[in-house]
Amino acid sequence: MKFSLRQIFVPNFGKRLSFMLPSIILMGVFVSILMEIGWGTDPASFMNQNIAALFGWSMGRTQVSVYLIMLVFTILFGVEMIGLGTITNMVVIGYTIDFCRWIWKNTGFNTVLSEGNFALRIGIFALALLLFALVAAIYINAKMGVSPYDAIPNILNNWFKKVPFIIIRIAFDFSAVGLGVIAGKLNPNGIQGSILGSILMSILLGPMITIVARPLKKIL
Repeated sequence: MKFSLRQIFVPNFGKRLSFMLPSIILMGVFVSILMEIGWGTDPASFMNQNIAALFGWSMGRTQVSVYLIMLVFTILFGVEMIGLGTITNMVVIGYTIDFCRWIWKNTGFNTVLSEGNFALRIGIFALALLLFALVAAIYINAKMGVSPYDAIPNILNNWFKKVPFIIIRIAFDFSAVGLGVIAGKLNPNGIQGSILGSILMSILLGPMITIVARPLKKIL
């Protein structure tokens, strides 16, 4: 299947963009909070965080670099999934994380997140985790193209139709956590973030995407 401009200029473009773009920005905001707390992030961010720490890169540079490699696979086997949301996700989330963490550092909010009241940190962590899963599901279901990371589970689902998408998504997210662990083990400073929190997100993301798809289809 060849790429078409219709994948960029989708029906209800304005309405879909109004869901997709804020969702991607908010994903970066919530990940920046989760990274400061240090109890784990979504699997892709956990992987990118540890790769970034290993090479001394920013999150923005790391996400663009890693996703460019995944983009080649997506072009070969799932070009129909590429759209405006693909490029936006690749570029915006990582640099939003970098920008937000700069703000948290200069306002002292990072200290609250990393060293503040334990009960408060648990509440913020749980809320940020849930909200990230929600906005990630909205961005995917806006259907303006998905990131190469999100495209690969869909490609695998097309190859293995008898396996439920939720199972494929969770397994793929677990593999990303595994790559993050490997990068962390190679880093003299050790693993960045929490494996447990990232595994929790691996389990949460698939079901959340499925749940949000139902009401969003009626709107878009």
